Amino acid sequence: GVFMYNHLQQKVRNAEALAQKYKQQQEALSAQLQVVYEHRSRLERSLQKERGEHKKTKEDFLVYKLEAQEALNKEKQDSMNRYGALSSQHKILKNQHEDVKKQLLDLQLQHNSLKLEHRKTLETHSQKYAQLQQEKDSEITNLQDTVYKLREESKLLRKAHQEVHSQLLSAQ
Repeated sequence: GVFMYNHLQQKVRNAEALAQKYKQQQEALSAQLQVVYEHRSRLERSLQKERGEHKKTKEDFLVYKLEAQEALNKEKQDSMNRYGALSSQHKILKNQHEDVKKQLLDLQLQHNSLKLEHRKTLETHSQKYAQLQQEKDSEITNLQDTVYKLREESKLLRKAHQEVHSQLLSAQ
């Protein structure tokens, strides 16, 4: 009986030691589990925070994208308007350029015509001038001849006058 009692007592002590060991393991595991739960809780909060920030960033990006698209569309529309205005201005200037080219061509033709007319008039005037010069020279020559003849005649008349005068004086 004593042997059995000692044996049972030994088993109880072993069982208590084992129970104590398991209790310590359970407490250690419980503490580890508590740490894991706290860590999990922190990770979940961090994940929720990251999800919130991601959602906010995504919304901000969508707003930015929408604003950028609107700005791009507005800029594109402004560019198209400017292009249209420049294109119509280009057409107007091109038409004006064509008109000016046409006017220039007309003026060049008119200039050439006037130049030709001027040349003809100049030639006509030159011919008239040459003719008048020739007539003048001829008239001068005739007048010089006439003057010479009149001088000669005047000399003869003076001589005759002097002879008549001498004869008168002799006769007196």
